[in-house]
Amino acid sequence: MERAASSDVGFCIMTQNKGDMMLKTFSITDIGKKRKLNQDYVFTSEIPVGRLDNLFIVADGMGGHNAGDYASKYTIETIVEEIEKAKEDSSVAVLEKAIKSANSHIRMKSQENEGLNGMGTTVVAATIRDGQMCVANVGDSRLYVINQEIKQITIDHSLVEEMVRMGGIKREQARSHPDKNIITRAIGAEDELEIDFFQVKLKKGDFVLMCSDGLTNMIEDEDIRMILQGQRDIVEKAEALVAAANNNGGKDNIAVILIEPFADEVNE
Repeated sequence: MERAASSDVGFCIMTQNKGDMMLKTFSITDIGKKRKLNQDYVFTSEIPVGRLDNLFIVADGMGGHNAGDYASKYTIETIVEEIEKAKEDSSVAVLEKAIKSANSHIRMKSQENEGLNGMGTTVVAATIRDGQMCVANVGDSRLYVINQEIKQITIDHSLVEEMVRMGGIKREQARSHPDKNIITRAIGAEDELEIDFFQVKLKKGDFVLMCSDGLTNMIEDEDIRMILQGQRDIVEKAEALVAAANNNGGKDNIAVILIEPFADEVNE
């Protein structure tokens, strides 16, 4: 299978040659131990989507009843549809137009249906070409690059992250802060949407981790790195992350996409 979208417990594993690069990916979502509904949604495609060579998206929906899972699923579907018909050449331009279109659609649906009023979702999206990764982010779902160290590429759009940057609280206090779930940007929150973009040069031995806060609120960054190092293959790595989050309480839905950009190269 080369393309998959899911908000259910399960996974999709794929490999696809792209020039001299072989991408290997594994994605999984899990409802966790406390929620009654899975509002996380993921999309993975190693084959081209429109003018993008590949596409990976994590969305963490919010809203009462069915609104959160509708928001995450509909947002990803809209982004993919917009990318498939995009004429822009640059990855940033393609992603920006698609994500802003999804924001407009979510705003419209929210106004049309009282049951969907106030819904929204985070989005972190990535595409890789010739070892260069373009990342787009809205909200507090994250993208990391992990090798001998773990580096968070995205910046959380959350109240506690702003407090950390302003010096109001220390980084280690943020995880347990009572306002840690308040996000300052989301798809569907405002008519005008600001998106963060990042360009990352990948190298041999790197793993890319995209995830919702159901993972990162349950596991420290360094523990994430150690879990990945302690497992044999990409499937076991992802499943071990989900298991650790659940073992630590599983307070939220968990979404994980793992990407091994140079899967055909042997690490030195």
